[in-house]
Amino acid sequence: MRDAVIVAAVRTPVGKRDGGLAGVHPVDLSALVLKELVTRTGIDPALVGDVVWGCVTQSGEQSGNVGRYAALAAGFPESVAGVTVDRACGSSQQSLEFAAAAVIAGYRDVVIAGGVESMSRVPMGSARKAGPGKAFGPLVAGRYGVEGFNQGEGAEILAERWKLTRHDVDSYALESHARAAAAIDSGAFRDEIVPVGTFDTDEGVRRGGTLETLGGLKTVFREDGVVTAGNSSQISDGAAGLLIMTSSRARELGLRPLARIHSAAVAGVDPVSMLTGPIPATEKVLKSSGLTPADIGAYEVNEAFASVPLAWQAELGVDSARLNPLGGAIALGHPLGGSGARIATTLVHHLRAKGIRYGLQTMCEAGGMANATIFESL
Repeated sequence: MRDAVIVAAVRTPVGKRDGGLAGVHPVDLSALVLKELVTRTGIDPALVGDVVWGCVTQSGEQSGNVGRYAALAAGFPESVAGVTVDRACGSSQQSLEFAAAAVIAGYRDVVIAGGVESMSRVPMGSARKAGPGKAFGPLVAGRYGVEGFNQGEGAEILAERWKLTRHDVDSYALESHARAAAAIDSGAFRDEIVPVGTFDTDEGVRRGGTLETLGGLKTVFREDGVVTAGNSSQISDGAAGLLIMTSSRARELGLRPLARIHSAAVAGVDPVSMLTGPIPATEKVLKSSGLTPADIGAYEVNEAFASVPLAWQAELGVDSARLNPLGGAIALGHPLGGSGARIATTLVHHLRAKGIRYGLQTMCEAGGMANATIFESL
């Protein structure tokens, strides 16, 4: 039976808005990752059957199929095709799952999956020009009785539903920064990062924060709510990619895989609360895999807002030590289309470094969706 394994996984450092990566075109940023994957493995890029690349805001410099132009910018043969995927924040996680499915089915032998977002150069929402309600049409608006869907309001709904206080979400945000800072200081990200020139460290991490400092920030979506800029993901720039093939192909090429893509699932929820998707997605992927929550040694739940992993944790009962052990998007940043691949890259390196067999990642997505993927370290 064919399988899908990851033989290399790399990412750029994540840049702040208008920070260290703001001067780099998203196609060139993607190309850097592609080149690093073939350099690390020594494979002939002509072997790559496809580049499946996530990107959310497909306008301006990110329009016209970033995946294809990234392969050309990387100097790959013109025969190497590329496609760009949009499943909102889970775009590059979905790219990974599409790539794995193609390899397992035998449609491709070698695929690169990943994604990019340059939120400094292509602002979030700039692809949506239809106006309130028009992007999804009158039937959807009528079904839910709304003019639009708002992720921030979704985060407030989660906090209200799971009785999360301002202290809860701010404390979680501080821990995300503390864990990310500790990971940087210990060199935990060293093997997964390809520097962009001299820029080699995630720059969104804030050290020395306090509950008093975070408590001084104003809420954004509800006057009496809990969501602030301090307990939400950061606007960021970055790219990440993974090289995928069958384990038999890896042996032929003399490559030792990092991990096997064990199981994958996608779930939908109502688009108003929107951000609860990781809960059923996790339940679905655990059921299909035959594993239990106790079998998973590390979980990555994207920190779009602090209320997302906290609500997920309340439902799944996972110990805090196994949840986002190296920090998450609140500290490291959230370059939308690249985040799924960034998290996967961090997770598979962490599994190997710590001798953990199984890891699971899941992400909430606009429109009320979520992906969940289980990796088995090899």
